[in-house]
Amino acid sequence: MPKSPHKGKQPSLAQLRAFAAVAEHLHFRDAAAALGMSQPALSGAVSALEEALGVQLLERTTRKVLLSPAGERLAVRAKAVLDAVGELMEEAEAARAPFTGVLRLGVIPTVAPYLLPTVLRLVHDRYPELDLQVHEEQTHSLLEGLAGGRLDLLLLAVPLGVPGLTELPLFDEDFVLVTPDDHPLGGRTGIPRDVLRELDLLLLDEGHCLRDQALDVCREAGRTDGAAVTTTAAGLATLVQLVAGGMGVTLLPRTAVTVETGRNPRLATGYFAHPAPSRRIALAMRTGAARAAEFAELAHALRGALAGLPVEVVRDGRA
Repeated sequence: MPKSPHKGKQPSLAQLRAFAAVAEHLHFRDAAAALGMSQPALSGAVSALEEALGVQLLERTTRKVLLSPAGERLAVRAKAVLDAVGELMEEAEAARAPFTGVLRLGVIPTVAPYLLPTVLRLVHDRYPELDLQVHEEQTHSLLEGLAGGRLDLLLLAVPLGVPGLTELPLFDEDFVLVTPDDHPLGGRTGIPRDVLRELDLLLLDEGHCLRDQALDVCREAGRTDGAAVTTTAAGLATLVQLVAGGMGVTLLPRTAVTVETGRNPRLATGYFAHPAPSRRIALAMRTGAARAAEFAELAHALRGALAGLPVEVVRDGRA
């Protein structure tokens, strides 16, 4: 059998990363920006990979970049190799002392402002060698980041119902009804859930899990899909300002109430009868993550740090 002229040539990881980025973006400028390198360097790396493999991976035109048939096949292999290398580095990092190195934590917007002070204080005091990097994003983006290896751990509302994820429950918290100060339900306790059937309810925009949770609560209370729900706010701070302006009422998680309503005399809060509608907050990690034991220890420490917050702590996974 004749010897291949390319036998023995090995592509570098830098070349594979360059090709994988171009395959993903199909644009040299965007791929170069994603990798933090110049376009000439990126183009050179892809050309070197083509030479090492002995195949043309890309079809270059003046306007766009296309994958060749060989490029389509090898892009899948390149990603698999890079994922394997990432897992190797993760294993090596986990083999070192726990709670060192980088931990990329993703947090949903309706948790971040209210829980991060507790999380950051805990990490600062107990794990000073841990480089915690926080990313605030909506749930769908966080899940993509975790699955793709961009994030290591998530702090968000559960259950998620996503295969390949392990949830580490932290606490349950009630929803509170926030109204204008002159609303008949403002300041009341023992409010029945069925009042939600007809109220002018303000919710967050599409994509926020809190919106979905609030709608679930309303459906459980007997609210029909035809009952008006006005969606105009991208964040809880805006939502409560709309309430203060008399545009309706809303539901806030208990941990957000003091921050979002405490300094506005035009707002009032009402509390539901037991059992109040609630949500569960947890850490979520990839099942089988190399740092699983470390993340479980962090969850245990966080449960202990939640004393003083208006929540019901889930003790080591048991209510």
